Amino acid sequence: MDIVDILLSASFWAAAVRIASPLIFATMGELICERAGILNLGIEGIMVIGAFAGWMTVYMGFGLWSGVCVAMASGMLFGLLHGTLTVPFGLSQHVVGLGITLLATSSAYYIYRLALPAVSSPPRIVPFKPFEIPVLSQIPIFGQAIFNQTPLTYLAFGVVVITAFVLYRTPLGLALRSAGDNPAAVEAQGLSVTALRMGAVIVGSGLMAVGGAFLTMSAFDSFFFEMVNGRGWICIALVVFGAWRPGKALLGALLFAAFDALQIRLQQTELGALVPYQVFLMIPYVLSILALILMSRRAEVPAALMIPYNRGER
Repeated sequence: MDIVDILLSASFWAAAVRIASPLIFATMGELICERAGILNLGIEGIMVIGAFAGWMTVYMGFGLWSGVCVAMASGMLFGLLHGTLTVPFGLSQHVVGLGITLLATSSAYYIYRLALPAVSSPPRIVPFKPFEIPVLSQIPIFGQAIFNQTPLTYLAFGVVVITAFVLYRTPLGLALRSAGDNPAAVEAQGLSVTALRMGAVIVGSGLMAVGGAFLTMSAFDSFFFEMVNGRGWICIALVVFGAWRPGKALLGALLFAAFDALQIRLQQTELGALVPYQVFLMIPYVLSILALILMSRRAEVPAALMIPYNRGER
């Protein structure tokens, strides 16, 4: 099978959409945070705690959607901590974010070992099953790729639409974007910059955790260490790639996922027998860096991103 055959196969695009789904959740969460002026480097750890909390909830006998809700709540809890330290207290967003990543990751691993001390292999759960949408799933290639996915994948695309609508079609979105561009103007209108930024970090962190939960409840059926595997850092790059716009960030997530799905299939071709597999693993990251360089040169960074704001400042 050559590259053309791979690119024209429905299974390839289905895999790309599936790989992109957790990235979409987390990227939208990070985008909301950064639009309000807060860089959330806790995303990697928040995805880990979301993956663990969702899986553990289902493993304890609760429903899949209950697991999603618990995962989101766990992410929002860490978002509350992150927001409290960076917004009203004005601490370094870099230091706090890395601290949140370490705390959330370590908490997930500690609770896992505490709850399952004698387990040698991760217990399995029954994950979300693909749901085929009638008629639309019959569209050649893209029908099976997009309309035969799990409910969480459909929710991920729905989150993109909702995020774009709120940011660009509602007064709340205008206030949120202003908090990241000109917080003094927000305060002049009688609105609370602190409340807007705190709300953005809490909601955004909840979405990041749902992205992690996708891995244990939709992509796989168990929780294991290192399963997030740097996806959080990729999502930060995707926000820049998308110029802080939901639609472009979605395309960036799909592009990275397509590169990832492609390298997996290239390893199974004759080329895979000649080239070390590490080269294929490197492909999506190298191509993503090149795309990031090309796209980010025109990106307009929120003017107040990473700049603490104290009430009354001008």
